[in-house]
Amino acid sequence: MKLATGLLMMAALLRFGASAAAAEHTKDSLEKVKESVGQKKALVVDVREQSEWDEGHLEGARLVPLSTLKADAKNKDFVEKLAREVPKDKIVYCHCKAGRRALTAADILKDLGYDVRPLKQGYQELLDAGFPKAK
Repeated sequence: MKLATGLLMMAALLRFGASAAAAEHTKDSLEKVKESVGQKKALVVDVREQSEWDEGHLEGARLVPLSTLKADAKNKDFVEKLAREVPKDKIVYCHCKAGRRALTAADILKDLGYDVRPLKQGYQELLDAGFPKAK
């Protein structure tokens, strides 16, 4: 009984420790982000939902809603399609409205092999910083 309890406690500690390694917002400046995107070394992925995207999005961004990532990250066909739309040889700067969903999406994308750097700045802050809005 004590062994089972000990194993459960160890599993809980390991699980807690794993969450400590979760994604953090990038320290890359927005100027660095713009430069990398402009040089085609990086791309911007919007992880908001379709309705938010439809209200406005950044020029050149790719839409990959967090809900889709959560639901389909283990689906081989989705992962292959994602790799065609979001190449793994690019830095991926993901954003949402306020930064929280970008962190969750980053964890999923990292597990899929992406160099992902979640932005703390949300959509409006990116517009305010000079990122162009799609027409």
